[in-house]
Amino acid sequence: MMKTLFFNPSSIVTVNTSAKNYKRGKELSDIGCIYDHSIIIEDDLIADILPTALVNKNNFEKIIDITGKTILPGLVECHTHTAFAGSRADEFRQKLSGVGYEEIAKKGGGINTTVQAVRSSSFEDLVNLIKPRIEHFISQGITTLEIKSGYGLNFENERKLLHVINYMNEIYAIDIVPTFLGAHTFPKEFKDNRQGYIDDIINQMIPHFAEPNLAEFCDGFCEETAFSSNDIDEIFTAAVQHGLKLKLHTDQFNSIGGLDIAIKHKAVSVDHLEVIKNEDIPKLGNSDTVAVLLPGVSFFLNHTYAPARKLIEHNAIVALATDYNPGSSHISSLSLIMSIASLRMKMSIEETISAVTINAAKALCREKTIGSIEIGKKADFAVFDTSDYADIVYSIGRNMNCITIKDGKVIYKIKNSGEAFF
Repeated sequence: MMKTLFFNPSSIVTVNTSAKNYKRGKELSDIGCIYDHSIIIEDDLIADILPTALVNKNNFEKIIDITGKTILPGLVECHTHTAFAGSRADEFRQKLSGVGYEEIAKKGGGINTTVQAVRSSSFEDLVNLIKPRIEHFISQGITTLEIKSGYGLNFENERKLLHVINYMNEIYAIDIVPTFLGAHTFPKEFKDNRQGYIDDIINQMIPHFAEPNLAEFCDGFCEETAFSSNDIDEIFTAAVQHGLKLKLHTDQFNSIGGLDIAIKHKAVSVDHLEVIKNEDIPKLGNSDTVAVLLPGVSFFLNHTYAPARKLIEHNAIVALATDYNPGSSHISSLSLIMSIASLRMKMSIEETISAVTINAAKALCREKTIGSIEIGKKADFAVFDTSDYADIVYSIGRNMNCITIKDGKVIYKIKNSGEAFF
């Protein structure tokens, strides 16, 4: 059994849950920071956390000295659209001149612009586009990354995207989680036959993508310009029958019943919630469904921010993610998202840390193995070049991660000569 010592960090932000494996409400503020301790790893698991003064360095095959640095659980990015092609810079220009996101979508732009680019891209094209994006996430200390399909919008191209995402999971050391998002919007060829596309999702896509495990989750976009709550109900019923777990984009621009459908089907997460109704907020406090907030979208679109404080005050399980995509949140920095959440949604630094670790892990059904530094969990860590964890959020737009550790092994490190991936 390989024994590794992560020696003498300035602080260990454990995000300890006492084996509860998530934090709701005021618990998000408790991140269990300890000092003058070191972490013992046996193979890929956390074996012990001991006072550094009691550690005998002769007992270890490998010692990684992180003196003066802060160690967090490996960060979990639980909502991205990383698998895309093409650019939407022209739409960004339109937004700056006052054209709204929904208006662009109604004119045939938006998601369908990216769909056209994806459909004309080969498997190899997509791999080459996505690789540097994943490496950028790894460089930030992200050890688990969710990636959605949703820019193919037909059987052939949604399958292509899911194959690309699964291939990425094979070639990178981090865990990459595939989500099927065929219900992202209606493709142009089904503009006048919406039920025909829903039938394609239910009868062709879901059965073929669920059974060979091409996808773990089924997601949808419940919005006036996309799918109604009844549409989502129909799609989710089929997804559950085929063993897929559920996530839902809802209450981003309009509140049209998606939240109730998600809770009815025991969705793992509801994502966005910028315009959630006040009377609906307590529903999440009484549910194990995670509220994944995406402040990068509000920042990027000059849109309303999700009511993070009200959700936390009503005991919800709150997570944060980038929503990295080409149209509404072209932001791939998770630390920037943490900063925006603190400045614009009034989340404390400690709450943002809980939201990108243990609660983001729960949003991907991995809270029992990752997301906190607790004995028996996976040795996934992000090491930050600071003695004060507040710097992670305070240093806006700066990546302070210097070492990324997955399953007890260093997979990324900043060296004097630059970055190194292993």
